[in-house]
Amino acid sequence: MPPAVASAARRQGSCPLLSRVMTVVLNVAFPVFAIILAGFLSGKSKLLGPSSSEALNKFVYWMALPPVLFLGTARRSIPEIFNGPFIGAFLGSMLLVYALGAVVGRLLRRDRTQVHCMQGLNAAFSNTGYMGIPLFLAAFGPDHLAPTILATILMSVVMVGIAVIWLEFANSHGAGLGKALKDVGRALARNPLILSTGVGVLWSALLPGVAVPKPIATFCELMGSPAGPCALFAIGLFLASQRLTAGLAEAGWISAFKLLAHPALAWLLTRTLFPMDPFWTASAVILAALPTGALTFVVASQYQIYVERTSSAILVSTVLSVVTLSALLAVYAPGG
Repeated sequence: MPPAVASAARRQGSCPLLSRVMTVVLNVAFPVFAIILAGFLSGKSKLLGPSSSEALNKFVYWMALPPVLFLGTARRSIPEIFNGPFIGAFLGSMLLVYALGAVVGRLLRRDRTQVHCMQGLNAAFSNTGYMGIPLFLAAFGPDHLAPTILATILMSVVMVGIAVIWLEFANSHGAGLGKALKDVGRALARNPLILSTGVGVLWSALLPGVAVPKPIATFCELMGSPAGPCALFAIGLFLASQRLTAGLAEAGWISAFKLLAHPALAWLLTRTLFPMDPFWTASAVILAALPTGALTFVVASQYQIYVERTSSAILVSTVLSVVTLSALLAVYAPGG
């Protein structure tokens, strides 16, 4: 083929790819991060203060997200909700990154075991509730939330459970395992995200094929409709109140684990041990690539350990995820 013709063919082949990348980034990634930026600027300009942030977080956590999770599970079959290969790939990659984060933290600096617990948790804990659900609503639509719901369950039950047991056991010098298990059970029993998901799973299991009554479904749809933008805006408000006061270098390597190592391991597991269809494969990788979730800050504050550095890890990973998530969405999200 003559060089001029080959060059023209390459240009024609590359233009659709570039157009697709730009379309996905502009139509999906830009609106998501723009809402986070709006919340951040509102907080920095003092237009909305700490009381507004607290009220918005409580609204999202207690009122807006639970209806979304209920409908997302009640309208799906049990096999669709509990996708075995997804659990293997997502949970497996999380546990590997958790262990690697704790080990690397110990190798870099010997500290209390509680610190290494939090380093691992920050490296492995994805922000599925406040960022994953809005992202999937924008990228895939409300009928494709099953992976984010399952990921939220896995992190709330397994990852937080491991962290709380580890911290309680370490704080009590080996004598508090029973208390730790009770604390985990008590926390899960009061968690509205777990409760609403549980009710949805029960509906799907006990009433298969039965539609949620129209009045209840409409209520949940109306109540849940602001969940996405409010959750993203709440992230921005939270970030506006944080300061990079400690451990910037540490936040850097933790963010690298969270944004690069975690999705890479999830992708590897989907290609080897846990093959899935394209949508669930994309979901495992994208959810693994989310920045560190704010729930790690709640755990750190509860136990008064690694609080400032957890705040830095959340801030740094969220800022850097603008690049990494946009790149992944360009690969996996449907064309705009």
